[in-house]
Amino acid sequence: MTRDAAAAVALDAGDPLAGFAEQFHHPYDAAGRKCVYLCGHSLGLQPKTAAEFVQAELEDWRRLGVAGHHVARRPWIRYHEAASAPLAALVGAHESEVVAMNSLTVNLHLMMVSFFRPDARRNRVLIEKSAFPSDRYAIVSQLEFHGLNAARHLIEAEPRPGEHHLRTEDMVRRIEQEGAALALVLLPEVQYLSGQCLELEPMIAAARRVGAAVGLDLAHGIGNTRSSLHDWNVDFAVWCSYKYLNAGPGAIGGCFVHERHARNAGLPRFAGWWGHDAARRFRMEPDFDPIAGAQGWQISNPPVLSAAPLLASLAIFEKAGLELLRAKSMALTAYLERLLRTLPPGLVEILTPDAVAERGCQLSLRLAGSPAAAKRCHERLTAAGVVTDWREPDVVRMSPVPLYNSYTDVFSAVEALSQALRP
Repeated sequence: MTRDAAAAVALDAGDPLAGFAEQFHHPYDAAGRKCVYLCGHSLGLQPKTAAEFVQAELEDWRRLGVAGHHVARRPWIRYHEAASAPLAALVGAHESEVVAMNSLTVNLHLMMVSFFRPDARRNRVLIEKSAFPSDRYAIVSQLEFHGLNAARHLIEAEPRPGEHHLRTEDMVRRIEQEGAALALVLLPEVQYLSGQCLELEPMIAAARRVGAAVGLDLAHGIGNTRSSLHDWNVDFAVWCSYKYLNAGPGAIGGCFVHERHARNAGLPRFAGWWGHDAARRFRMEPDFDPIAGAQGWQISNPPVLSAAPLLASLAIFEKAGLELLRAKSMALTAYLERLLRTLPPGLVEILTPDAVAERGCQLSLRLAGSPAAAKRCHERLTAAGVVTDWREPDVVRMSPVPLYNSYTDVFSAVEALSQALRP
């Protein structure tokens, strides 16, 4: 296959989601050129309606003061509830099982308080090797809090020598080997560095068989792949909202807690007043009575100005539909892969799985040559107006996001990469 700009234009003409790109602000470089933005895996673009949502809350705050908690256009006391139904649809959950709150790592700590309960026999945590550093930091600190240590109690499963991806059968075998010593299995839906979308159901089932709790990190999954958290029977999941959910830098994150834990009074948790029975919250009672469901893990009232852009973006997801978005995503990464295969052999190694069902929006590319040469290539790509990101020592991650990227974007990125790779 040769690289053909006309083919990309034709594919865009037949794209039923093409119009959604106009609902986002696209960055421009210093020369005034519109950038090819393939960095939604790091920070999603701003929905044009985000400013309207934030401005509405600023106006209501100015106009109403404290009364806005009750009579704003979207009353602030129940503001987080507006996100529950669309979030539940995106992760395959019941509405009562999800809540928009905090940030991902804060939520991970809160979940581990409840679901990592080590004892003398069952005290190990299994994660994937090269997990996102914040997850590992949180887990190690939780181990140390319980008087444990990473050297003995943290199990890091890794690909086979010479491979880049976790094999499902290897993960299941490792979980079974750890058996009764395993307290928690924490896995990503999409591995942030390789871009692999894990086959989670067999791993979850194996963890359930050995009696371990199961948690998921959906940072690179939510808004990107299809999840079925309720049916998968995981205990909890956590996510951020600034990547594929386009809620802005540092936006409010989210959490899933399976409904079987909804009224488990014996489950320990760190409590705060916003998780207290909502009907009695303002009685200021001394004893904590948690809301049934995920909202019972809330600590504080939601940051309304941070949550507003999330609501703007979720409205776009509801219009587009996750099924169409996932189909386009798979088509875009397949097109990107085909174009990359036309480059001279040996210049780029694709670390992400070949099978489109085993990846999300992202392809991770290892650039040939020395780390300095690879970094120089990335700098040239950036100078050409193609926004990707760099992972030391030699990896570039590209994510054509179906809501706002086109086949022409992909074509332009590969053309720019071809030029950047030249000596």
